[in-house]
Amino acid sequence: MSHDQPNVTAQTEDFEFAALAEAKNYRQALFAEFGSFLKGQVIEVGAGIGQMTEHLASLPRVRRTLAIEPDPDFCAKHRERFPHHELVEGTAADLPSGTECDAILSINVLEHIREDEAELRLYARMLHPKAGNLCLFVPARPEIYAPIDKDFGHFRRYTKPELREKLQRAGFKIIRLHHFNLVGYFAWWVNFCVLKKRSFEPQKVRFYDRAIFPAVHAFESKILRPPFGQSLIAVAQG
Repeated sequence: MSHDQPNVTAQTEDFEFAALAEAKNYRQALFAEFGSFLKGQVIEVGAGIGQMTEHLASLPRVRRTLAIEPDPDFCAKHRERFPHHELVEGTAADLPSGTECDAILSINVLEHIREDEAELRLYARMLHPKAGNLCLFVPARPEIYAPIDKDFGHFRRYTKPELREKLQRAGFKIIRLHHFNLVGYFAWWVNFCVLKKRSFEPQKVRFYDRAIFPAVHAFESKILRPPFGQSLIAVAQG
């Protein structure tokens, strides 16, 4: 998933993928946020071992899914679990010149890329011919950048103004940009900034996903978007 941090494979499997396996409602919430913008031919960057790809490919308006993942170990596991997926080992820059698509899905990937603005410009070029949409999800709030962020190969956590400016400089028209998961902000701060934990505990992730997160997301998505949160969601037209 990282262009610049090839040594984070073990951390990614233990940290993100294991936690993501428990976060069923969290995954569904992300696709609820992005669902109406994911259609036609969709490229998923940083597909990992295919946890999001499988859901993406099942969406009724998605005609074709192309998954991209630079880590060979993740690619091997992805192919083993989902042999029917169309998967490219590499990065978006490795796709043929002139590649076009209707949408790009990027979930917890951009923070791993040192030259993030160059990456966004590449996405804009691929989306522009079809006026396609970038569905982007990144960690937010630099003040909760913790040791585990560094372990995991994160170059940054984004502020809302920073992400807006970078998207606009890359040539995007922003459709939606807002924070996500207010309660998760405090959970991250306590566990990883205060207590300095270096891994997730799957049983706690499961509890949060089942008992707390559904109410949090229902409030945020139907009543009031939070003034800050653990992550940022952006939808932008190329």
